[in-house]
Amino acid sequence: MTTRLTVAQALVRFLSAQYTERDGVRQRLIGATWGIFGHGNVAGLGQALVEYADLMPYHQGRNEQSMVHAAVGYARQSGRLSTHAVTTSIGPGATNLVTGAALATVNRLPVLLLPGDTFAGRPADPVLQQLEVPYAGDLSVNDCLRPVSRYFDRVTRPEALIPAALQAVRVLTDPVETGAVTLALPQDVQAEAYDWPEEFFADRVWTVRRPAADPAELDRAVAAIRAARRPLLVAGGGVHHSRAERALAEFASLTGIPVASTQAGKGSLRHDHPQDVGGIGHTGTATADALARSADLVIGVGTRYTDFTTASGTLFERPGVRFLNLNIAAFDGHKLAGLPLVADARGGLTALTEALGADGHRVDDAYVTEYGAGKADWERRVDACFAAPDEDARPTQPQVLGALDALVDESDVIINAAGSLPGDLHKLWRARSADQYHLEYGYSCMGYEIPAAIGVKLAAPARPVWALVGDGTYLMMPTEIVTAVQEGVAIKMVLVQNHGYASIGGLSQSVGGERFGTAYRFPAPDGTLSGAPLPVDLAANAASLGMRVLRARTVRDLRAALAEARAADTPTCVYVETETPDTVSGAPEAQAWWDVPVAETATRPSAVKAREEYDRHVSARRRHL
Repeated sequence: MTTRLTVAQALVRFLSAQYTERDGVRQRLIGATWGIFGHGNVAGLGQALVEYADLMPYHQGRNEQSMVHAAVGYARQSGRLSTHAVTTSIGPGATNLVTGAALATVNRLPVLLLPGDTFAGRPADPVLQQLEVPYAGDLSVNDCLRPVSRYFDRVTRPEALIPAALQAVRVLTDPVETGAVTLALPQDVQAEAYDWPEEFFADRVWTVRRPAADPAELDRAVAAIRAARRPLLVAGGGVHHSRAERALAEFASLTGIPVASTQAGKGSLRHDHPQDVGGIGHTGTATADALARSADLVIGVGTRYTDFTTASGTLFERPGVRFLNLNIAAFDGHKLAGLPLVADARGGLTALTEALGADGHRVDDAYVTEYGAGKADWERRVDACFAAPDEDARPTQPQVLGALDALVDESDVIINAAGSLPGDLHKLWRARSADQYHLEYGYSCMGYEIPAAIGVKLAAPARPVWALVGDGTYLMMPTEIVTAVQEGVAIKMVLVQNHGYASIGGLSQSVGGERFGTAYRFPAPDGTLSGAPLPVDLAANAASLGMRVLRARTVRDLRAALAEARAADTPTCVYVETETPDTVSGAPEAQAWWDVPVAETATRPSAVKAREEYDRHVSARRRHL
C-alpha cells in the first residue's frame, strides 16, 4: 500500500510517529515544530504543517537562532528523549541556524533542523538568496551547517527522504552521537509528490541505550579507586543526561568520595549532600579546587574536561595524579590519558557501588572531616555574599542571587549562559533538585536564556522557570519575549543592568586590555567609552514587547518583585540595576586560572604586568600522560 503525499507532508507524518523509549518509558521524539516562513519553505513545510496540524504542534518564532535555543532548552529539560524541529526558509533564515546548531552539538543535545534550500532542478540559476560559488554548482549556504551538525543530508529527490529521515532519527536518539541534525530541503522537492510506502509512517520506537561497562575495564576502575587515598569525583553533564543523580548519591554516600561539579553537572548532588563540594575549576569553589590540587585519582563521570574544569591544564597538580573516566563516549573516556570506563553513567556508577560495597570500601575519616570543614567554610562565604545589611540599598549581583535563593524551592529552574552570572552561579548557587541549575556553558551563547526558558517551560509547564540575563545578553536576543506573550508561556526573567559587558570588562582589566570597548557609555574626549551611561531603558523595551515589568531599585524592592513574578501566570520581568564592585560582581574571585593569552610585547604598564602574571601561570601547566 502507498500514499501519495508531498515530501514535506511525508516528513511531517513520519516525524509525528517517532518515539523514544528508555527504562520502559516511551515518549514522542519530536514534540513540536518551530518555524519562520519564507519563500523557501512556506509552500512546502508550511503547507504540510497546516495539512497535519492535528499531528504536529507548531510554534511561531521571531529569530531562527532563538528557535533552535528554544528547542535545545526543551530537549535538555526532557532528558534528551524528546526535542523539537525547526524549519526556516533559504538564505539568511538558514544561516541564522548556525549558532544554535553549534550550541546543540557542543552540548550534545538533539535538535532537528529543516532549512529550505535552493531548487534541486535549477529551473533558474541563480534564484533569490542563492549563493553562487564558481567552483561548485551543488553548494548552498546550508553547507555551513555541516561542521556544526552531527548528521547532514540534502534531500534532492523525494525517495531520498526515506533513508535520510531514518538516519536523522538514528543520530538524534543515539546518546553518544546526538546533537544538531540537518536535513536541507530544496524548495521544489518539498512540494513534489511521491507514492510513499505506508510502512514509512508506522509508529517507530527508538531505544535509548544504556550500555554496560566492560568487565575488564570495571575491574581496573575498582582497583584504581581502592588504591586511591585522596580521590575526587567530577560530575559532568552526562550524569544528568543519564538521570544518574540517585546512583551518584548512593556511590558518594557509600565511599565518602567528595563530588565536585562542572557547570553542566551542577545539581548532580543536592547542595546539602555531605559529599557535595560545589563547582570545580576556574569558576569553582575554593574547597573543590583545593581537593583537585591534592587529588591522587580524579574520577570523571560524564565530563568533557573543558579548560574551565581543568583550569587550562593547571588544576590537577599532584605528581602522579591519575584519571578514571566513566563516560558513554569512548572519545571522552580516554581524555587526559585516563583509565576508560565506557558505559552509561547510571549503570557504571551502580556497578562501581556494588563492587566497592562488597568490602565496604570507604575513604579515611580524616579526609571526610577535611573536606567537610572546607564545605562549611565555603557556605559561610556564600552566606556573606548573599547577605544584604541595608535593605534600602541598590543590590550587588550576588545579593540578587541571594534574594532569588531565599525564594525558590525544588520546583524552580534557573537558566543562564553567558556574562558574569555563570561564574557567580557556579560558585554560589545552592541547587535543590537535579534539573534546577540549567547553565549552557559549553558554547556560552549570549541570547540563549530567554528562548531556552520558553523551551524548558513547554517541557515542564507546571514549574517556575527563570531566565537570568544581563543587559548585554538581553540586547542580543530579546525577540522571543513576543512568542512567550503570544502563547502565554509564563516565563520569569531577571534582567540585570550593569551598563555593559561587565564580565569581559573584568577579564579585559586582568589581561591588560583596560576594559577597552566593554562599557555601554558615550565616548569621552579621549575616544574611550568612558563617558556617561547610555540612556537606554531595557525595562521599557521588555514592556513594549508585551512583558509585564517590575522595577526593583533596592534589595527590599527586589524581594517583593521576585515573589510577585514567581506567582505570576503571565510572562514577567524583574528589572534591577546593580552595584558593580571592583570584582565585577562582588562574588569571590576566581579560585583557579583560565588561559586567555596576553600580549607578549606591549608598552602600557597594565599589559606588561599582566604578561608577567600570565607567564607565571603558564609555567604550571602540565600534560597528563
